[in-house]
Amino acid sequence: MPEIPLVPSHWRFPAHPASVRRARHAVTESLPTVLRPQLGDSLSLLTSELLTNAIRHGACGEDGSLVELVLWSADGHYWLAVSDPGTGTPVPARPGPDCENGRGLLLVESLATAWTVRPRPTRGTSVIAGLSFHQGG
Repeated sequence: MPEIPLVPSHWRFPAHPASVRRARHAVTESLPTVLRPQLGDSLSLLTSELLTNAIRHGACGEDGSLVELVLWSADGHYWLAVSDPGTGTPVPARPGPDCENGRGLLLVESLATAWTVRPRPTRGTSVIAGLSFHQGG
């Protein structure tokens, strides 16, 4: 009989900066306790960067705009998808040394084992990033 996978964790948050802290907490708490020391900090940082970008650049600015997060485990990775209603394609910036912003996707690039941007089937964009993990045993 095949191994039945876990159901992905799924959240929707208002497209507001206050949602970033709530999302970090939700994502970290959904990890198995044994993997939190290995993945918790990196996954929390990925969540912060991707959700902040979604709120700043992908949310429509209209009241009630939501961003969506999905977290799942597959093939030795934890995958995080952050989706917003925007149509733009995020690309890493190359900010100068005096710039205070613009390094979020550079952090994602350095932390994630793999990441990509995908259009959503109906409306919006998803940024998906994966972190590899090693389960003891």
